[in-house]
This record gives sequence, structure tokens and C-alpha cells, in this order.
Amino acid sequence: MSLARRADVATLDRLFGVTDIREQSPGDHGPSDARDILAGVLALAMSSPAPLPSRSVPIVIRWYGILMATSIVVGLWLGYRQAKREGLPADDIVSVGQWAILAGLVGARLYEVAFNWDYYGRYPSKIVAVWEGGLAMHGGLIVGPLVGVWLARRWNVPILRGSTSRRPRWCWARRSAAGGTSSTRKPSAGPPICHGSSTSRRSNRPLGYAQYEFFHPTFLYESLWDLAVLSDADRVAASAAPRRPGSLFFAYVGLYSIGRFAIEALRLDSFWLGSLRVPQLASVVGMLVAVIGMAWANAVSASPVAG
Repeated sequence: MSLARRADVATLDRLFGVTDIREQSPGDHGPSDARDILAGVLALAMSSPAPLPSRSVPIVIRWYGILMATSIVVGLWLGYRQAKREGLPADDIVSVGQWAILAGLVGARLYEVAFNWDYYGRYPSKIVAVWEGGLAMHGGLIVGPLVGVWLARRWNVPILRGSTSRRPRWCWARRSAAGGTSSTRKPSAGPPICHGSSTSRRSNRPLGYAQYEFFHPTFLYESLWDLAVLSDADRVAASAAPRRPGSLFFAYVGLYSIGRFAIEALRLDSFWLGSLRVPQLASVVGMLVAVIGMAWANAVSASPVAG
């Protein structure tokens, strides 16, 4: 572990209250800080919507939390294996990924709070009440990668090649989490034009829509879109990614943004900025980032030394 990384890990430990962090040799599998972070993620996620009935444990276990926590663990493991196959510093890449995920969760919450300040400003104690729900994907996509890039630069981890190792697995995590959310039966879209969409209990229906029985299952739509993006990401990983490091990351950002822009038009719970939906604005920015990033990846791949 480099001196810069050791100092940063100690700072992050103090910031997030992580304890019992032990030094790891470069060849160790599953760094100890991963267990502490993922334990916190698990505790956070277990309070997410959609309960799983259980009489044997004193906590409420929910499908959304189970799927999110499991996908993060599996994603880090698969990313580690892929980095090893490509001859990259797998331990460092996974460590960057862990902190990026944790930062992404914080960013997702801050994004949610910022665009619902009318509520959180009146009830500031609810800002930390993540067990009541409220994580916005775009906030995670902004803060997580920024922290990841910052740490990668400090720890001399190859940014573009490292992001290629992690991004398909983050897409899998998002697909699993969206699938878990679709099991909540809480509608997030307007009444459908045609029959056949998901039904909702009257108590779960949004204000002003109690008379409607059927709603578009937008979380399911997003889950299916993420599955399609994951399939395409694996195709890119097998073809273009080895020649253009970083292309996989930006392909994911662009494709996710396209799907989210379309699906957001169906939702009733969007954040609004005047007459514009904030998630759609963020999706447009995501598409621009993807285009610029792909151009950057192409330029780097054409140079003698790649990212």
C-alpha cells in the first residue's frame, strides 16, 4: 500500500467512522476495509422498501436492500477477477471501487435532500433517515465517479482501464436494485394508456390518483433497460474495451442516460426545476459526458501510453 493510499484510507476511516482497519499485503484477497464498508452498506440497505416477512430476526429485511447489497458484493468480486485477468492492480482497483460506492451512496442521499429541501428543511432530522427511503441514482453517478477518479489519481491506479474493470458490475448492481424496487408495489408513474400494467393498493397510490388501479411499473422498465445495457456492456467489454480503455464506462453512462430520460417521462415523483424534470436534465448531461468521454478514450487509445 502506497503512503498516499495509507494516508487517504486513514482519513476516510475517521470521516466515516470505520474501525479495525488492518494493513493488507498486495496479494491479500478481500481487504478488511471492504468488510467494514459492505457491513455498513448492508445495514443501510436492509431498511429499504419492500419487506421480506420474517419472525426469526428482530430487524426488517427488505428485498431492495438484499438485492442491492448482494449485487455490490458480487460486483466487487467480479471486478477483482477481471482486473486480475487483465494484469491490473486488482486490490487497489477494488479499494477505489469500495470508496466510490460509499461516496455514491452519500451523493445519492444529498441529491435527494437537495431537490426535496422543502420537506427536509422543515424536518432536518429526516436528512439522515435513509431507512425511510430516498437515494437518487444521478447523485450517486456524480459523486461516486468523482471520488473514484480522485483516489485513483492519488494511488496511481490506471483510471480508464480500471473503470473498464468495474463498470459492467456497477450496471449489474443498478439492474438488481431496480428489480428489487419493482417489488414494492408503490407506483412511480401515471395511469397507463393501455391495460396490463401493474396494479397498486389504494393506500399506496399517489395523491390525486386514488381512482386509478393500474400504473406503469417504471422501476421494472428501468430494471429491464439496465439488463439490456449490461448485455451490451459485456459485448463492448469483449470487443472494443480492450482496444479503447474507458469506453465501457462511458458507454454505460450514455446508455443508462438514454433509458432514464425516456422512462422519467412516465413518472409522477420527478424532481422539477421550473417546467423541466431534473432527472431528464441530468440524463442529457450524462449523454454529453458519454460522447466526450468516448472521444477521450479514443484519443488515449491512439497515443503510445493509454490511461
